[in-house]
Amino acid sequence: MADIAHARAPSLLRRLAAILYDLLLVAAVLFVAASLYTVAVQGLTGADLTQGLARLAFQLFLLAVILGYYLYFWTNGRQSLAMRTWRLLLLREDGTALELGDALRRIGFAILTLAPLGLGLWWMLFDPDRQTWYDRLAGTRTVLLQRRGKATDVPADPRQDAPEDPH
Repeated sequence: MADIAHARAPSLLRRLAAILYDLLLVAAVLFVAASLYTVAVQGLTGADLTQGLARLAFQLFLLAVILGYYLYFWTNGRQSLAMRTWRLLLLREDGTALELGDALRRIGFAILTLAPLGLGLWWMLFDPDRQTWYDRLAGTRTVLLQRRGKATDVPADPRQDAPEDPH
C-alpha cells in the first residue's frame, strides 16, 4: 500500500494532455482492431458491417476494445500509456492498486459525469482535493508521480512501497 497522504493531484492541463494522448493511442488501437475484424468477418461471412446485426456486433467489438484498453492498463500497472508519459498514477483511496470492479466503476462514472460538457473533469477546479467527480464516485484517486531522482518525502512511484503480489 502506497502512502498517498502527501501525494499531489495533477493539474487540469496535465490531465487534459493525458486524455488527448490516450485518445490518440486508443484511435490507433481501434484502427488496427477494426481492420482485423473487418478482414476476418467479411472474409469468413461476407457480411456488410454497415447495417443490421453485423453493424451492431462491430460496434460492440469496438466498445470492448476501448474498455479492454483502459481495464488492462488501469488494473495492470495503474497507468495507461499516456498516464505513464505524463507521470500520472491511478490508485484506490486507500493507496492500493485498482481491481477490475474499481476500474469498471471509474469508467462508468467517467462516462456519466463527462457527458454533460465534461463537468466531471472541470469539477476538479473547485474540489479541495482536486479530484474529479468520477474519481470521487469510484473511490479512486489520480496522483502525480515525482520525477525520478528528485529528493522528496513522496516516493517516485508509490508502487515501490507495495509488497510483491505472489499471484
